Amino acid sequence: MLGVVAVVLVGLNLRAGITSAAALFHDLQAVLGYGPLVAAILPSIPTVTFAFAGAATAWLVRRIGVERTILLALVILAAGLAIRAIPSVGMLLVGTVAGMCGIALCNVAMPSFIREHYAHRTSTLTGTYTITMSLGATAASALGVPLARQLGSPSLGLAAWSILAAVSVLVFIPLAIAGRPRPRPRQDAALPVAPAEPGGSLLAVLRTRQGLLITGFFTVQALLVYSLISWLPVILISRGMDPSAAGIMLGLMQLVTIPATVVLLAMATRPHLLRSAFMVCCIGILLGLSCLILLPVGFSVLSVVLLGLGLTIFPLLLVVISRSGRNAVETTAISTVAQSVGYLVASAGPFGLALLHTLAGGWTAPLWVLFVVAVIQLLLAWALTSDRPAGPAGQARRRRKREVPA
Repeated sequence: MLGVVAVVLVGLNLRAGITSAAALFHDLQAVLGYGPLVAAILPSIPTVTFAFAGAATAWLVRRIGVERTILLALVILAAGLAIRAIPSVGMLLVGTVAGMCGIALCNVAMPSFIREHYAHRTSTLTGTYTITMSLGATAASALGVPLARQLGSPSLGLAAWSILAAVSVLVFIPLAIAGRPRPRPRQDAALPVAPAEPGGSLLAVLRTRQGLLITGFFTVQALLVYSLISWLPVILISRGMDPSAAGIMLGLMQLVTIPATVVLLAMATRPHLLRSAFMVCCIGILLGLSCLILLPVGFSVLSVVLLGLGLTIFPLLLVVISRSGRNAVETTAISTVAQSVGYLVASAGPFGLALLHTLAGGWTAPLWVLFVVAVIQLLLAWALTSDRPAGPAGQARRRRKREVPA
């Protein structure tokens, strides 16, 4: 039971620190007075940090265990969010980097934690985890501006979410004490790679069809998600919407993912419906971007509802990752590579959109770029959900079939 509570609390933390900053972006810039360069860099920090910090997760899990890795991540997250209470540009950047490092470690470690402790309830716990992520993101988006105004400072509004992270630390301490460092896997239990190459098990992920598809898909969905989370309130404010209302729209986009996650994950439990679930999300984000580009700001609710449906693709991808590999070590390797490579490439999204906005003098061109990326996502989703066995386990099965004498 404590493990389920921990999954819920971790999920609540993993987007609140990001969406609260997005909702308060306009107020932070007005109070702290940072220029266009910081304004472009700040939304890119999460994805850049996720790429580099996430790469360390597999190494940490092998040495201290998945539970202690998550505990360490939560401590870093709480400290990073608390630092952002200091009203200065430097502390905002330092706190954001630290907090995102904590989130990055949890992002990669949580699928392994769920697989290790709830192997027969992977879809259910993954759904719980992602729903609570959406709840945390929704609350931080909708309450960010009102909370900051109540506290009298956008910096304090950001730091308030460190309290939730601190509570999660307290809950995870017993799990970390009970957990044990996992022994190193034997060579024959690792991914099928050239022997004795340092880090070879991670590199081997990119030599498999499944590894490439998961990594490619993770890249495009991360680029779409973090570009929208970073800039949606700014886009709506630029079209005349009140900052508080723009934050509510961001929260609504996250809120839509909750019922959609329940329905689509139920579909994902049936293998023949997995592709349909992915297609619903891909088409939803394409329609949402079309509405955002072509319709006036009065239709924003329709746009964000469709975009929220599109964002539900993330929990579906987590289900695919949680089922990949032959054991928790391989799952961690696939998750690490997909998230590290994916977030590194996706970091160009928020920064690139800001640059394109400056060059084009508006948000129409950046939104069309996102539309093209969404088309690529649809094509990758079709390939990822094919019936062909893939990945390390699939390769092993195909190799065994070839070795059977005729």
